[in-house]
Amino acid sequence: MPEVQDIFLMHGNEYRQKHELPVHILKAMSAIERCRTANLGAHKDVCNDCGYTRISYNSCRNRHCPKCQTLSKERWIDSQKNNLLNVGYFHVVFTIPDTLNTLVFQNQKELYTILFKAVAETLQELSSDKKYLGVKLGFTSILHTWGQNLMHHPHLHCIVPGGGLNSIGKWVSSRKKFFLPVKVLSRKFRGKFLYYLKRADLKFYGEQKYLSNPANFNYFLSQLRQKEWIVYCKPPFKNAFCVVEYLGRYTHRVAISNNRILSMENGYVSFKWRDYKDANKWKVMTVSTEEFIRRFLIHILPVRFMKIRHYGILGNRNKTSKLSLCKKLTSTPVIPFERASTLQLIQKIIGKDASKCPNCGSNKLSRYRGFGNAPPIITQTA
Repeated sequence: MPEVQDIFLMHGNEYRQKHELPVHILKAMSAIERCRTANLGAHKDVCNDCGYTRISYNSCRNRHCPKCQTLSKERWIDSQKNNLLNVGYFHVVFTIPDTLNTLVFQNQKELYTILFKAVAETLQELSSDKKYLGVKLGFTSILHTWGQNLMHHPHLHCIVPGGGLNSIGKWVSSRKKFFLPVKVLSRKFRGKFLYYLKRADLKFYGEQKYLSNPANFNYFLSQLRQKEWIVYCKPPFKNAFCVVEYLGRYTHRVAISNNRILSMENGYVSFKWRDYKDANKWKVMTVSTEEFIRRFLIHILPVRFMKIRHYGILGNRNKTSKLSLCKKLTSTPVIPFERASTLQLIQKIIGKDASKCPNCGSNKLSRYRGFGNAPPIITQTA
């Protein structure tokens, strides 16, 4: 089956010649094209017992590469296990109206930042209100910019514990099937986002240029105020383990995984997509290679933009002391945290011990940088 890398290798140069692209997008394309090829170098594992040799090409490690996210995801999940509490967790999704998509795309760093800020303040202010919970929350927000059809669809996934610390340091739990009223969340979020949008230093291009006129921009905002913004709160998870596994599905996901791409022929790409508006049915979409590349590149984030952020109790400030208190109050077992090694994570992914020779089962594998008679840089012996 074709991969994103194959599409870029065959049609990337033509696309670059036709379109002027920012440097960070060119770098991402180049990284994906070179990933796990001789261009990035390689290493060789040699068994000292039977002489078996395994050559592995290096990964690009770009966060937008479909091939490079599995190990990063497992590393992140492993580090988050120590942050979980013995309580129910909710999955809350905040989505902006599609009429904002073009403006957001033209001002990605500014408006993605506003999206994070509006969502964080919405959750923090409503949860601290005694009318609802009267607590300080700790939650994680994850930015996604795509829909199943690869079109621009910015939204935030938030994983929120069902409760928090009140003003006197006691744990207060939310109702099991109820976190905060969805309509209240939606309207608060809408007000926050539009407040910051009005004060942002925005750039307007193409069809959006008319918004540079203050009267037109104010009318645009008034239209957005009249819309009902979508906030969706899913039922709570069964246990903390489910939260970790679920998080992994969202944290390191890219716009499209290689296993959804079905074919590339005659200048067209076909891929699977789930139509949420039609009973979640799987369908096949076929677009030109140029359009596929355009859609994929929409989702390459600005340089150094953090797409996973922690707030409240899980924020860096006082996290250790606050989390320790929460664990005590929620009867969460305190288990000494030991970071899993790379070999352990690889074993979890592939189901095999990568330190053992696949031919004879010996664990006397030596690793060499490059090919030929270079000295070993990693040696593992019994």
